[in-house]
Amino acid sequence: MKYVLDTNTLSFAMAGDPSVCEHLLSNSQTDVLLPQPVIAEIEYGLARLPKSKKKERLLARFSVFLDEMHRVPWTDEVSRAFGLAKANLERRGVRLEDFDVAVAAHALALSATLVTDNLDHMRRIPNLQVDNWRTRPTN
Repeated sequence: MKYVLDTNTLSFAMAGDPSVCEHLLSNSQTDVLLPQPVIAEIEYGLARLPKSKKKERLLARFSVFLDEMHRVPWTDEVSRAFGLAKANLERRGVRLEDFDVAVAAHALALSATLVTDNLDHMRRIPNLQVDNWRTRPTN
């Protein structure tokens, strides 16, 4: 099974959340993927931080994740999934941030599960499989 991490899940992993880290370690590196919009959002968050030891620690942790994790490229299939999801949401009068829809589109294009702490929010997107790794894995 393939998993695409959203921004809040990567943030929890960077903070050392035990449940998220346990899930990461229990899956193959090739099955847990980072989409470019998540990387962009983390870069933005880090750029906004003032110079500090905390920022240095977060930059170092982010670098480790970038070195270790596989990316989901933004392909034509991702663009198509984005367009379909965004149009569907608009027709139903549901507003979601474009970056959230873009992250979801990466999961949709791969038929992967989006890992998020914001299940209610992301469940608004039709056909999107979601999971929350902040709960302990059931083995």
